[in-house]
Amino acid sequence: MTPQVFQETLAQQGLTLTAAQMAQFHQYFELLVAANEKMNLTAITAEGDVYLKHFYDSLTLIQAVPALATAPLAMMDVGSGAGLPGIPVKIAFPQISLTILDSLQKRINFLNDAVGQLDLTGVALIHGRAEDAGNKRSPQREAFDVVTARAVAPLNVLAELTLPLVKVGGVFVAMKGSSAPAEAAAAEYAVAQLGAKLEQDVALTLPEEAGERHLLVYRKTRHTPKRYPRKAGTPHAEPLVQSH
Repeated sequence: MTPQVFQETLAQQGLTLTAAQMAQFHQYFELLVAANEKMNLTAITAEGDVYLKHFYDSLTLIQAVPALATAPLAMMDVGSGAGLPGIPVKIAFPQISLTILDSLQKRINFLNDAVGQLDLTGVALIHGRAEDAGNKRSPQREAFDVVTARAVAPLNVLAELTLPLVKVGGVFVAMKGSSAPAEAAAAEYAVAQLGAKLEQDVALTLPEEAGERHLLVYRKTRHTPKRYPRKAGTPHAEPLVQSH
């Protein structure tokens, strides 16, 4: 997907990017590829693939949360890695306030540099683990309208890492591939314990036969019990499942 096709495809869906925004995407691509030579940020580095599988894929989030286009929502991207989907969403919708959480300091350093070079404002970068950010004493707990994660963990684990960060009434959007329906079924118990319910599964196919995507939208309907998230490492080691 060339940058021009990226822009045209989004325009057909009602998302118009200005020349300045396209320049930011180009600069972000260059920063990503340069940094990737020093540390492992992404296996995808060819320009067409980055625009399709990283930038376009990140912006599918708008199909799950249309309000991102217009409202000054507070969004957190958990386990952002190279800044995906957070940075593309912020470039496209500059009025949102974005918080990025990642457990690796060198990735946060890269993102700090990228945010400065791209001249993005309203971005907070946090080096830490989701279990600590969602803790009952943390200012990030239940602070966000939208929390998202892309390829971080199985959904029954991911729910415990993300839902404590979502405001009551807000949403967690899990960006998943073809395994999504099975993961959603396995996570039903965990999601209910954490105070949310599955509102919709936005299924779509990426252009150029680049694969199936599911945006699982979980609406937070009540406060997450104070005992969640459990301490760092526990959600991975012992996912929330119904005991029989």
